[in-house]
Amino acid sequence: MKPLAEWIELKEREALLCLLTMSPRFYPTLFDFSSPWKIDLLAFMEANFREDLTLEEFASYTGRSLATFKRDFAKISPLTPEKWLLAEDHRKVSDVYLEAGFRNRSHFSTTFRKRYGVTPAEAGREPESVSF
Repeated sequence: MKPLAEWIELKEREALLCLLTMSPRFYPTLFDFSSPWKIDLLAFMEANFREDLTLEEFASYTGRSLATFKRDFAKISPLTPEKWLLAEDHRKVSDVYLEAGFRNRSHFSTTFRKRYGVTPAEAGREPESVSF
């Protein structure tokens, strides 16, 4: 026995409502057709940069592949998305090292410096100096 078309439509609507209830950031992806699959990058980044999102998620939520996201971002900013997030966040090392999975701030700073050639504090002041 096949489900009724009305029942399927009702379940689809329920799924959409669940998505929007979980996070309003799904709204543009689901309903903004003014520029299909091309959400304003800068507006989206500014509205959501404090969310715990990967670059892949930023790309997906703006209707782009990661490569297209980076290419489109390069058109609107001299910084890479990673450097833009670092510059925009304005957080201190003491606020970040635990989130990055380190138990010790000194170890985080040392590891960061070995990896990027500058301390986290220097990277925060001059994000263009960091090569991600």
